[in-house]
Amino acid sequence: MPTKPSTPQNNKDKMSAPLKITLAQCNPIVGDIAGNKEKIIETWNVWDDQSDLIVFPELFLSGYPPEDLVLNTVFMDTINNAIKDIMKRTKTNKSAALLPSPWTDGHRIFNTVMLIEKGEITAIQHKVKLPNYYVFDEPRTFWAGDMPTPVTFKGHKLGILICEDMWHKDVPEHLAKEGAEIFIVINGSPYHYTKHETRLSLARNIAQTLGLGSVYLNMYGGQDELVFDGRSFIMHPNGQLVFVAEDFEEEIINFSMQLNHKKKPIFSILHGNDYKDKALNILEDLYHAVTMGLRDYVYKNGFQDVLIGLSGGIDSALSAAIAADAVGAEHVRCVMLPSEFTSESSLNDAKECAETIGISYDVIPIKEAVKAFEKTIPGLTGIAHENTQSRIRGTILMALSNISGAMLVTTGNKSEMAVGYATLYGDMNGGYNPLKDLYKTEVYQLAAWRNTLSKVIPQQILTKAPSAELRPDQKDEDSLPPYNLLDNILRCLIEFDNIDWHEANDVMLDIRKNALKHPEDIKRIAQLLKNSEYKRFQSPPGPRISPRAFGKDRRYPLSNHFVNDVEKD
Repeated sequence: MPTKPSTPQNNKDKMSAPLKITLAQCNPIVGDIAGNKEKIIETWNVWDDQSDLIVFPELFLSGYPPEDLVLNTVFMDTINNAIKDIMKRTKTNKSAALLPSPWTDGHRIFNTVMLIEKGEITAIQHKVKLPNYYVFDEPRTFWAGDMPTPVTFKGHKLGILICEDMWHKDVPEHLAKEGAEIFIVINGSPYHYTKHETRLSLARNIAQTLGLGSVYLNMYGGQDELVFDGRSFIMHPNGQLVFVAEDFEEEIINFSMQLNHKKKPIFSILHGNDYKDKALNILEDLYHAVTMGLRDYVYKNGFQDVLIGLSGGIDSALSAAIAADAVGAEHVRCVMLPSEFTSESSLNDAKECAETIGISYDVIPIKEAVKAFEKTIPGLTGIAHENTQSRIRGTILMALSNISGAMLVTTGNKSEMAVGYATLYGDMNGGYNPLKDLYKTEVYQLAAWRNTLSKVIPQQILTKAPSAELRPDQKDEDSLPPYNLLDNILRCLIEFDNIDWHEANDVMLDIRKNALKHPEDIKRIAQLLKNSEYKRFQSPPGPRISPRAFGKDRRYPLSNHFVNDVEKD
């Protein structure tokens, strides 16, 4: 007599069927639709037998952010053809994929994710909340989607959030009310030095409030001024981290999820290195960010080699170290361009720095070129004479760039760029600036940190007084406050210019307190900050690593009579 199938003793034994999900923390290239498409198909095929669902980061097919490319009808036609090709070539795949891409209904363009199964689009969801602050202006190009409902896949109800949708509680709340069992959040979330902790705090609040876990996928890589740090993570409904992916690296995470009798997920990591217990070192973080920003800008724009004007100062020394780490020492060429005011110690320091890093090094004196300009331009003295030296150097470096095909890296820091302590068509020449969002004090800190890995920057460069060496015995602090004071003032004027001081943390309050001790310096620096806007408008891009960088982040008019101040209350 056949026996009856066994049944669970109670509901506590009930478990859902396992759902295997693969997160592709990858690096797309904006506009490389063919290349991104092949990356999608390749990753999907590799993990097809080991996964039920492959997930890609936000707008991966186009690259993120595509900006006004989506307004180009040829671009969107190419996107649509790529989607059709992906469906055709994955028709026999066992697994499905969440494919993020721009999408058009013929009249409107959306930031979209679609579920593709067996060569068909079985679900489609548009981004609801379009960010329009800091570096974002998505309402310029996209239409907002309607409030989403969970996507049913293999018996599970997936609450899919597209980046900004997670930052507005009404979207996850709506998905939870509609029966979502877990949130899958696809992101193109740019880095700055407090962003990861902010993401975790937000996800933890959602998890604990709604009782649902989160799977957070972020891209990594550099795109012009933006840097994406990856750090994808999985979070339990109680707010505990289950898994955190590597930062600034490609990572494929494969995991299994089952729901217990209380509909709570049980995660099993099948593939991926867990970094949730890795201590966060802010200097290491910053260094990885600026290095990756430079590397991706070089490679994504078709360069192999870079060129740097090496002065013997801290900025060019750190830039050279970053460049060597980014593209390899064999692809970095440095040139020293001494004038009559260049000290022997600067020449020696530059040479030692280049030799220690292991990069090629040349010396091209500019004395004769300066004399030619003095002869050509009557009355070439003062600031005009100083700027001419810088522009001669810039012209020589650009000529060498043209001859060799190497991209010129410029080396001005955020403090200098803020107050205009840089020369248009001189030391501002270049294709990319890895130090653009680093204050001078941070440059010193980062150089010292890099030396803890291997001593590549001579100690005397770290300790000597900074100088442009454009006139006898010149020092930066002849015309600027000490950099620790200057940087505090600039943080108040740039990064803290629109905060509610009643909600400021102790670090912010201390910075403001120290700055307010010097009201005359604040007034002078604020004027310099305003007056230098036209220079920054013409400066090369650089990686954004702070909450408020020059460029996309801070868009002030060039013609402007308003001078900022530091709030006292």
